[in-house]
Amino acid sequence: MEFEILLPIMAAASQGNWQNDCEALKTKMMRVVVYSDQPILTKGLESLIAADPVIELSACCSNIGAAKEHLANETPDLALLDLTPEMTSAVLTELQHLAPECKLILWTNTIAGDFALHALTIGIRGILRKSLPLEAYRHCLHRVYSGELWFEKSLTDSFRAVRRVSLTPRESQLVTMLSRGLKNKEISCELGITEGTVKVYLSHLFQKSGTKDRFDLALRGMKSLSMAGISTEGQSGLRSLTIEAV
Repeated sequence: MEFEILLPIMAAASQGNWQNDCEALKTKMMRVVVYSDQPILTKGLESLIAADPVIELSACCSNIGAAKEHLANETPDLALLDLTPEMTSAVLTELQHLAPECKLILWTNTIAGDFALHALTIGIRGILRKSLPLEAYRHCLHRVYSGELWFEKSLTDSFRAVRRVSLTPRESQLVTMLSRGLKNKEISCELGITEGTVKVYLSHLFQKSGTKDRFDLALRGMKSLSMAGISTEGQSGLRSLTIEAV
């Protein structure tokens, strides 16, 4: 089965198979920690890792807490992370802080282009589809371990339809409050500005972001806040809006 991989920033990877990767890396074992709440998937990965002479299974974690503890106390080279509902942007950032030298790979069936782009920008080294053949799994682990990125071309093509709109601190406050469902009068009271000033800010934001109205802007805001792991209860923290073309 053929599949096309795009390695952003780096030159295209050589076409050597995983045995060649093993030969190049045989001087050091590659330690991998796996997180998944699906035991059957985990067992399959254990068998795959056991068949590779240079990969060592560091741990299999069935919950986020165990994964955090392992990354904080051990030194795995790679972490293959099932994209469960608990695996939010905030959790990914925390895992990176716990083990800065560990390269993180997301493991999923599907992923939205905007979230994939966000994952790339915060340092995720690869996104591995569960439906790929075993040869691709091996190739992905070795490529990421050697310092490359692993993103399928079909996924990176979708990045072209996503853009980021930077926000000033005041715009961030407005988007967050709009995402909470506040009306102009409520926003003006919280920020200590006039309703007219709120309208001017919102009109500028509609034009800047390309959103149609306050409802559209609020939806984009909620999605961006969710990806960034930021609560709508705060007033700031969102540095940009992620806008995906329809």
